[in-house]
Amino acid sequence: MRIGELAARSDVSVRALRYYEEQGLLEANRSDSGQRHYPESAAARVQLIQMLYAAGLSSRTIAELLPCVDARVSTPESRARLAVERDRIDAQIAALTRTRDRLDAVIAFSGSPGSGCTYIADRDVAAQASHSVMP
Repeated sequence: MRIGELAARSDVSVRALRYYEEQGLLEANRSDSGQRHYPESAAARVQLIQMLYAAGLSSRTIAELLPCVDARVSTPESRARLAVERDRIDAQIAALTRTRDRLDAVIAFSGSPGSGCTYIADRDVAAQASHSVMP
């Protein structure tokens, strides 16, 4: 199938398919005129790539894991690589949680009259808004 058909079947852009090919994640045969032609199995491959991206893996990591997928073999190395990625994501979640907690503290502080910020109570904002509406 040609690239446009694969894009439509896979619900990804042609540009994404070209990127996957550049990264070594997807292979295409070329016609004499240079057009890409993909096997029927390419649609399933694109779905797998999309699932791995959605799991937070980089194209480099996906490229490292695809030989195991193609061979239908789970190795200790491939499982260790996935565990490293999970740990990386856990660290990102922890960092985002700390950032959110800091933001919650800023919101709580800035909402109090003694914060040094100009304090406008919610009812004052509503009143100001109703006075500024033109008839």
